[in-house]
Amino acid sequence: MVATVAIPWLTGEAIDATRDGDRSRLIWLAVAVAGAGLLRLAFSVGRRLVAGNVSLGVEYDLRARLYGHLQKLELGFFDHQQTGQLMSRVTVDLQAVRFFLGYGLIFIGQALFTIVLAAIAMFILRPELAAIALVPVPFVVAIAFRFGRRSRPANQEVQQRVAELTAEAEENVSGVRVVKAFAREPRQLARFDHRVARVFEQSMVATRLQAFYAPFIGFLPNLGLAAILFVGGREVIDGTLTVGEFTAFYAYLLMLISPMRMLGYMLGSAQRATASGARIFQLLDRAPAMAIRNDVPALPQGSGRVELRDVSLTFEGSTQPALSEIDLTVEAGSTIALVGPTGSGKTALVSLLPRLYDVTTGAVLIDGADVRDLDPGKLRREIAVVTDDPFLFSATVHDNIAYARPDATREEVETAARRAQAAEFVGALPQSYDTMIGERGLTLSGGQRQRIAIARALLANPRILVLDDATSAVDASTEQEIKQALAEVMEGRTTFVIAHRLSTIALADEIVVLDHGRIAARGTHEQLLDSDDFYAEVAAKGLPNRIRHDEQREVAGL
Repeated sequence: MVATVAIPWLTGEAIDATRDGDRSRLIWLAVAVAGAGLLRLAFSVGRRLVAGNVSLGVEYDLRARLYGHLQKLELGFFDHQQTGQLMSRVTVDLQAVRFFLGYGLIFIGQALFTIVLAAIAMFILRPELAAIALVPVPFVVAIAFRFGRRSRPANQEVQQRVAELTAEAEENVSGVRVVKAFAREPRQLARFDHRVARVFEQSMVATRLQAFYAPFIGFLPNLGLAAILFVGGREVIDGTLTVGEFTAFYAYLLMLISPMRMLGYMLGSAQRATASGARIFQLLDRAPAMAIRNDVPALPQGSGRVELRDVSLTFEGSTQPALSEIDLTVEAGSTIALVGPTGSGKTALVSLLPRLYDVTTGAVLIDGADVRDLDPGKLRREIAVVTDDPFLFSATVHDNIAYARPDATREEVETAARRAQAAEFVGALPQSYDTMIGERGLTLSGGQRQRIAIARALLANPRILVLDDATSAVDASTEQEIKQALAEVMEGRTTFVIAHRLSTIALADEIVVLDHGRIAARGTHEQLLDSDDFYAEVAAKGLPNRIRHDEQREVAGL
C-alpha cells in the first residue's frame, strides 16, 4: 500500500523535474516509480496467495466442521430436513463465505487502507483541496450503510430459495425412477421451473437494490473530482500550484474513487456472505438433542437381553405418541416377532435399541445397562439392522458388505454373502465382488439389495439382530433360502423380526402384536390365532382371501 501511495507523488515530482529540465533527477524518479511498481507487484502476489490460503482454509475447516456436526445430530433432526437444504449449506453457502473472505474482505481492507493513506497524502500536499475532495465521503458511508441494511434480508431470502431449488433438484434426481414410471416429467419440470422462477424473482430484488445504490456510491466521488478539477485547475493557472503537484493530487483522488466505486459491489458480496454465514451457523448452533458424555462406557458383556420398562415415545413435532407404556422383556438368544398394522409402532420400537431415538419416558436396557448411559458408537456396533428398503453406497459389492467391518477379509465377505443367499447373483456380476454398485444400489433388484444388506448385517456379527421386513422384496423361493440362512445365524442371538408374512413370523419364539403404539397381545402363533381376534385379523390380511386358521398354520409351517 505504501508503494501504491508513493507512485502518484513520485509521478508528480517527475513531471516537475521534466518542466525544470533536470534529467538526472528525472532518471532517478523514473527508477523509483519502477521500483515501487515492482514492490507493489510482489506484495500483490503475496496478498493473493495469503488471501486464497485463508479463504480456502476457512472453507475447509467449516465444511469439515459442518459435516462432523451433522454426524452428531440425532436421527430426529434429519426426519424434518430436506437433503437438498443441507447440501446447499455445505456447498453454495460455504462458497459465498469463501469468496468474500478470499476477495471481498481483503478488498475492503485494502480499500479502507488506501483511502486513509491517500487522504493523509492529500492533506499533506494541499489541506484545502483535500477537504474539498473528501466532502462526498460521509454521504458515501451513509448510502453504503443503508444499502447493507436493506440488502441483507434480500440476500438471505435469495440463499433460502437457492436451497429450496437445490432440494427440488436432489429430490427429482433421487426419485427419477418414480418420475419416469408414472411419466410425470412435465409435472416435475413445472415444479422445478417454479423454483427457478422464485430464485430469479428474489435475485432481481437484490439486484435492483444493488443497481440503485451501487451507482450512487460510485457517482458521489466524481463530484469531488469535478470540484478538484475546477479549484485545482484555477490554482495551476494562477501559478499557486505546480502541474506536478496537481497531477499527484489528481492521482490520489483517483485512488480514492476506484475503491469507492467498487465498495457497492463488495458490500453486496458482504451481505451475501453474511446471509450464508447466518445459515451455516444456524446449523452449527443447533445442539444435539441427545446428551452424550465423553466418559460413557461401552455395552457391558452379555448375550443380548433386552428390557423395555414403561416406554413411551413421541416424535418431535408430533402430538400423537408412537409408543405408549411398553413393558417388554426379551431374553438373550430368543427371537421375537413384532406384528401389527402400518403405523402401529413396530419400527419405532426397534429404533430405540441402538438409540436412534431417545424414549420420552421409561427406559431401554440391554444386558442390564440403560442405552442412554452407553457410548452410542460402541452400542450400535453390537446391533445390526436390516430394513425393508436397504441403503447401499456407490461402492463395490465387497465394500458394501464389509461396511460395518472394513478390515474383513475377502473370505469372510464371501462367507457372509453365501449365508445371505447372495453369492450366486454376485458371482454373475461383471466383476463379481469388485463390481461397482450404482448410487443407492439402483443397479440391483430389490431382492438383491436386501440380500446384500443381510450379508452386511451377518458380517458385523452383532449381539442383537433386527430384521425390519427384511425379506419383503424377495420371491417365495429365495425367501425360503434366506430363512434357512437366518435360522442358522439367529440361533443363540437375540433377534427382532418385523414381518407381514406368516412364513417369516414362524421364525420367532414369541410374537408381540402392536396396535396404536401399545402391546395388544403376546404369545406364540398358535396361541394368538386361537385367543386373539386382532392377531387373527392381522394374520389373515397377510394371506389371500382371509384363509382359515388351519390353512394359516399350514403356511406358517407350524
